[in-house]
Formats: sequence, structure tokens, C-alpha cells
Amino acid sequence: MKNTIEKALQKQREAKANSKKASTDDLNQESPQVDAQVNAPTEHSADSVQANTPVTGETPAQTVTQEAELPKGEAQQSPASSNQPQRSPLPEFVIDFERLEKNGHISLTGERKQINEEYREIKRKLLANSFGSLSKTLHNPNIIMVTSSRPSEGKTFTATNLAMSIASEQDKTVLLVDADVLKPNVLNTLGLERRKGLMEYLTGDVEDIADVLYPTNIDKLKIIPAGKSHHLSTELLASQKMHDTVDEFANRYPDRIVIFDTPPLIGINESAILANFAGQAVVVVEEGRAKINDIKMSVERLNPDMAIGFVVNKSIHNDTDGSGYYGYYYSERSN
Repeated sequence: MKNTIEKALQKQREAKANSKKASTDDLNQESPQVDAQVNAPTEHSADSVQANTPVTGETPAQTVTQEAELPKGEAQQSPASSNQPQRSPLPEFVIDFERLEKNGHISLTGERKQINEEYREIKRKLLANSFGSLSKTLHNPNIIMVTSSRPSEGKTFTATNLAMSIASEQDKTVLLVDADVLKPNVLNTLGLERRKGLMEYLTGDVEDIADVLYPTNIDKLKIIPAGKSHHLSTELLASQKMHDTVDEFANRYPDRIVIFDTPPLIGINESAILANFAGQAVVVVEEGRAKINDIKMSVERLNPDMAIGFVVNKSIHNDTDGSGYYGYYYSERSN
């Protein structure tokens, strides 16, 4: 009996000892987990600080100080914009309207003259070709070359009057280009001083065509002079640079008419080259002087796909009172 009791007590003591040991082991296993949980945020915080520190070793305070030392506005300016030179506006060509009227040009002062009406009729047909249904069948329909068979038939007079008349339209702009690089006469006709022009651009003396595209005191009219003469004028006009420039003229502004005052057609190569750029040609014919063979030869030198018309210059009309005056009328070639 005694032995039985002693055995039972011994089992109780062993069970109690085992229970204490189990509790101790459990406590030892939980402690590292608590330490790991406490240390984890500390390690992540250190990584976070390192990630925000500049690679060069500069502190954020140093970086702010350096930015603050920049001149005002430079931080917002891109390198491209800071390196681009500012182009100064070109001086305006000032056309003397009264002088032009005295020389027989159209009136820009509001006076109603017969020549104004005649050029209104001429430009209506050209504008219809440029923007009407026929324009879809023409290459560069808004590029109009004004030429003649022989010199001194009035082509520059016609080109300048057309340019000024079209510039009076409410929804059209005009660029007048003096492409008669052998004997330029646009500036002289308008009473303007000589300036750099088309040839300086083609030879590279000026970098951008905008540097020779001058505004005038007619709001919707701009002029590119011929510029200096050059012994390679034919090759320059036939260059890819000229081709690209004309394409830009034709397509950049949908409301623009470009008028080229070109050399006479007979005996001069430059006109035949320019005819490949234009969608329309106006051939100026002086009544009583032009020969039919010259007119036929001129048409043969033009692109057959162009719209070709004729302005009869200095034709004599009889007014109702029996007096005569010079007039102008336009006729298109019949196919």
C-alpha cells in the first residue's frame, strides 16, 4: 500500500516537472518571434531612408539650395527653348497707294475705278480654279505663275494688281514672289527698296525662307523679293530646296494664294522650270504687239496639265461717251 502511494506521488511530481519544462520551452520559442517583429520595421525604415537619399551623396537640403540659386524662370525653361534664337520681326514694306493709282494701278483707297472691276473679274476665275471643283484636278492650284511671251508686255503690272486685288478678299491671303531673278521688277513697280530675297535663301546666305518673307501695309499681302542675281539661277530654281519651298507655300495655309512673277517664256529656261511648280498660268498678252506664233510657242513651254489663261493688256475699250481707255480681260485656253 505504502509503495503504491509513493509511486502515485512520484508520478505527480514528474507530471508537474514536465509541465514546467513545457511552459519554459514555449516561452523561449515565442521570444525570438517578438524580437523579429520589433526589428522588422526598423530595417524597412532604414531602407526607405537610403532610397530617398540622392545617389551622388547630396542630401535633399543641398539639392534644394542648388535649385534656389538658379536664375528665376530657368528651371521651367527646356534646353531646346533656351537655345533657340529669337527672330526679330522683319521691317514692313510700306506701299504708297496714291503713287500706284497715279501709275494706273488699282485703287486701294476706296475709289471705284474701271481697272478695279476688271481685275475683280480676272481674280474670280483664278480663285474658282484654286478652290472650286477644278482644283481637285490640278497640282498646286493655288500657285499662279504670271508670265508673258516677250519682255515688256505688262506681266509685273498684272502680277502686282492681281496680288493687291486678291488681298482685299475677306478670307484670302496672298504671297507675291518675284521669281524673275534675271530682271526683277516687283519692288520697282511698287516703289519699294531692294532687300534680300529668294536667291539669298536658295544659295544659303539666309537660313530660313521666313527671313525674306516681308509683311506689307496691306494686311493680307506678303512679298518675297527676287534678291541678288546669280549665275546658277536656273539650277537653284530647279533644286530640291526650291521644290520643297513651293510645296510648303502650296499646302501650309489653306487660304493662301501664291503669285509668282516669272520671266518671259520664250528663250528663258527659268520660266519652264517654274511652270512645273504652278497649277495655273496667266499669260499676259499686249494687244496689237503680241504675235500669234509667240503665244503658241509660249503655251507649248507650259505644263499641259495646268489651267492656262490669257490677260489681254492695254486693249482699247470704247466707253459710252465714245472715249477710249486701256483695259484688261481674261480668257482661258479652250481644249
